[in-house]
Amino acid sequence: MTALPILDRLAEDRKRGVPTVSFELFPPRDDAAAIGLGRTLDRLTETDPAFFSVTFGAGGSTRERSLTVLEYVLAHTGVRPVAHLTVVGSSAEEASARVRGFLAAGITDFLALRGDQPAAGPVPEGDFGGAVELVALIRRIGDETGATPTIGVACFPNGHPHHGSRWQDVDVLLAKQEAGAAFAVTQVFFHPEDYLEYVERARAAGVRIPILPGFAPITRARQLHRLAELSDLEAPAGLAAALAAAGSPEASAAVGEDFTVALATAVLRGGAPSAHYFTFNQHGPALRVHERVRAELG
Repeated sequence: MTALPILDRLAEDRKRGVPTVSFELFPPRDDAAAIGLGRTLDRLTETDPAFFSVTFGAGGSTRERSLTVLEYVLAHTGVRPVAHLTVVGSSAEEASARVRGFLAAGITDFLALRGDQPAAGPVPEGDFGGAVELVALIRRIGDETGATPTIGVACFPNGHPHHGSRWQDVDVLLAKQEAGAAFAVTQVFFHPEDYLEYVERARAAGVRIPILPGFAPITRARQLHRLAELSDLEAPAGLAAALAAAGSPEASAAVGEDFTVALATAVLRGGAPSAHYFTFNQHGPALRVHERVRAELG
């Protein structure tokens, strides 16, 4: 079964009046994790998602494992696989080879990212200043090879940590669109107005591509604080306190899922076209949140 192209799926779901759903996964670290990921893919596929995106380790450190997961998705799930691509520390030659390799494997959907520095330490800057150049590169290689890649990008409703102001990211998103980006996925945010105000500002600036909100089903206090740290955001005090006060892992998960359900429901009611869930390779929380959001929306 061939899944609809991402933009076509978004348009079809909009006509039907239902939000699109998609999920982010990361490559397994070992054989045991691979078995667990297989079960997660099976369960998530039952929701008929528009796509699975698969992360690409800092500096391309998980390239082969990422490709293995993407090929499995392509061959066995009927869901479109989206390859994360990062260019921090990459030469133009290396990045071109990666793009061509994914295209040769039948992977034609990408999430183009600058990427984080590897945990082992900083790497040379490479030939890319940011994701805009990677978008242009993928588009150029697509033209050369006769492929028709669909390119997504990241965006930051509360501003990128390296930008001078919250709204500078809107200008960067506009540049990504002009380079060939077809859709965007947001970084984590904690308040509905973060997304809704960002989209309003982006539309006023000329951004036309779909902006898909990203949600992380939070299940414990440590996870919340790590997400806030990575996003350079302040964790909601009430949520942090409730998670810390939960008397069991089950109670903590319930608190976090309640928060995520309320956030996603508010954003979707505000006009968002979809819900993209960062799963951390755990299908349980993502599925519970997804099912509850669908029920809330009727």
